[in-house]
Amino acid sequence: MTHPLITRKHIGDYQRDGVVLVKGLFKDQVEQLREGVARNMSEPGPYAAENLKEGEGGRFFDDYCNWTRIPEFEAAINASPAAAVAAELMGSQTVQMFHDHVLVKEPGTSKPTPWHQDSPYYFVEGEQTVSFWSPLDPVRQASLRCVAGSHRWEKPVLPTRWLAETSFYPNDDDYMQVPDPDAEGMDIREYEMEPGDAVAFNYRTLHGARGNAAGTRRRAFSLRLLGDDARYVERPGPTSPPFPGHDMTAGQRLRTDWFPMLLDAAS
Repeated sequence: MTHPLITRKHIGDYQRDGVVLVKGLFKDQVEQLREGVARNMSEPGPYAAENLKEGEGGRFFDDYCNWTRIPEFEAAINASPAAAVAAELMGSQTVQMFHDHVLVKEPGTSKPTPWHQDSPYYFVEGEQTVSFWSPLDPVRQASLRCVAGSHRWEKPVLPTRWLAETSFYPNDDDYMQVPDPDAEGMDIREYEMEPGDAVAFNYRTLHGARGNAAGTRRRAFSLRLLGDDARYVERPGPTSPPFPGHDMTAGQRLRTDWFPMLLDAAS
């Protein structure tokens, strides 16, 4: 028996393609999340960034790791069926919180979000991971774009800094160069979405997003969750998010006082 929002096909597609659309995942939390985004933008956290160079039009704001200080985020995460849906998509008995991420592209922001995989930026690895990207405004032209099957690539994609466009770590040879999925004819999944719908994708899935040429804002809330096999890994430099002072060692499950369990079917 699957959760009412998904079917066995969703689960199979997620395992095969690394991406699937879940309609209405946060539909009952849209207003709450909008309030949280407004609070986040008026009270940015230490990791908040403006991702446009001088002369580029619009505004591209992002910030992460704010769910413990923005009550609207914490309440929406706990009230939503995200953990239950994540468990089924991942095939996991447990669902552990990793972090939240807010991305806002104002009208006239032509800059796209660069193609990237999330996994190389993180200090956690595993087959059982899921990120939910949920727009809080109707999405027609500024959608998230995911390359189906890229979570199975043998080599990770080189992580770069979005604004400086420089390599994130010193060991470029350990990564493949960022491909051009459009030019290379890759299987790109992109969806028209209503507020509260969510794209679910694996941390290793290559993804990016279009600029916002629409006349309306594009606010998005992302939730990153972990399953049974996710473990802490050492990276060759500071990760994003960094979580300074975590005191974890390679191979360890993430500490539950910082990254709480949202669901544990075995308990």
